[in-house]
Amino acid sequence: MTALIQFEHVTKKYGKKEALNDISFTIEPGKIYGLLGPNGSGKSTTIKIINDLLQPTSGNVLVNGAAPGVASKKIISYLPDRNYLSDWMRVEDTFKLFGDFYEDFDRQRAEEMLKSLNIDEKARLKTLSKGTLEKVQLILIMARRAKLYILDEPIAGVDPAARDYILQTILNNYGEDSSILISTHLITDIEKILDEVLFIQNGKLVLQGAVDDIRAEHGKSIDGLFREVFKC
Repeated sequence: MTALIQFEHVTKKYGKKEALNDISFTIEPGKIYGLLGPNGSGKSTTIKIINDLLQPTSGNVLVNGAAPGVASKKIISYLPDRNYLSDWMRVEDTFKLFGDFYEDFDRQRAEEMLKSLNIDEKARLKTLSKGTLEKVQLILIMARRAKLYILDEPIAGVDPAARDYILQTILNNYGEDSSILISTHLITDIEKILDEVLFIQNGKLVLQGAVDDIRAEHGKSIDGLFREVFKC
């Protein structure tokens, strides 16, 4: 089975500053991965390279067996770490936008998720709370039939109840042949749904592997290990 993502000795420099330093990893289908590290560690740069928003300085990147580009954008559903929707839009407008833009957008699936939250399709985005807006954005991303979902800080800045809904939505809406990459520094809530983790610090991968194996080897939770590695 072809790996969804392959990084081989990838380095990214901004002038003299090295954002990524010779990192290699693979993302296989059917798993939830955590890309874990403090702010400024290289998480966003990694995600932008996968999404063909940045080019690596050196090394090779493959998405579903090919270089990132138009074809890879069709199989990746990406939730950035900031609001990307115009606040004048109604919720139903966002569904139409995604339906027009992405062939794999399942409007019925999106409407079912929206209904479970009692959110009005006619509501304008500017009238929604931050937590509700985050949920709408997540619904849009998870309603696509993508091979890879990339979620950049999906639970940052929302209340615990909203976090629970977001995590449950993630678990309920990805297929056996697809994977999820979650970039976050909030480990406590995310840890329970992760299969594999990638610890990144100062642009270097300092630890990667299966969650259960890492817990057994180090005798502590991923959150506890994260705090130890990153001294937080």
